[in-house]
Amino acid sequence: MSKDALHELRDSLRSFAEERDWEQFHTPKNLAMALAGEAGEVIEHFQWLSAEQSATLDDTKREEVALELADVMLYLVRLADVLKVDLAEAARRKLAINAERYPVDKARGRADKYHQL
Repeated sequence: MSKDALHELRDSLRSFAEERDWEQFHTPKNLAMALAGEAGEVIEHFQWLSAEQSATLDDTKREEVALELADVMLYLVRLADVLKVDLAEAARRKLAINAERYPVDKARGRADKYHQL
């Protein structure tokens, strides 16, 4: 997703909330809790599936997961907006940090935490 697309989504969410007078409910605490709840709904779709089953969802299940992922993204973008966090920039910074923590020559093919490489 481009930075422009992310900003467009942020602005659409902001308008959506304003039109409904929902800013009063969109506190960081409430948005973080909603985000966690939606992430849990994503997890529900994969609970008890094998790794293979989770990688080969049928079209119906994939669409259900897509909508739950969208909910996670919407709450994440809204939370970032309320906190005045540039999500795209924060993600770029975090990726750079992870690149330092997980150098290719040490991390390739390993799932160890960075301090265990």
